[in-house]
Amino acid sequence: MTNIRELYVCSVCGNVVEVVNPGAPALVCCNKPMEKLQAGVVDASLEKHVPVYQEVEGGVKVSVGSVQHPMEEKHFIRFIEVLTKNEVLRAELLPGQAPEAFFLVKAEDIVEVREYCTLHGLWKAGK
Repeated sequence: MTNIRELYVCSVCGNVVEVVNPGAPALVCCNKPMEKLQAGVVDASLEKHVPVYQEVEGGVKVSVGSVQHPMEEKHFIRFIEVLTKNEVLRAELLPGQAPEAFFLVKAEDIVEVREYCTLHGLWKAGK
C-alpha cells in the first residue's frame, strides 16, 4: 500500500511520482511496477547529496551538500523539497542552476528536507 508523500521511480523511463492519494496496492509505469525510493542520509562519495538547510531572514535556504553538487545536463538535482506537517514545498531545478533553493517556512516547522539527483536518487537531511 502506498502512503502519502512517498516517491516512486520507473526503472524504464525514469518517471518519478509522489503519492498524494494513499492506498494504491502498487504503482505501475511502462508496464512494470515502480520502485519506492529510499532516501540516503550519509554521503560516501566525493559528490555531496545530503541537503543542508539553514534559517535565513524570511525563511530557510537549502543547499545540496557541503560541496556544491554538479548541475550538468545528465547529472543534476531535479528538485528540492521541504516537508512540513501540512505542506510539501518544492523547488524544481534545471541544469546550470545553483543546487539550492529558498523556502518561506520556519525551520521549526520542517519535518523533512529531501532532494532528488537524476543520477544518484533520493537524499534527505538527517534530523
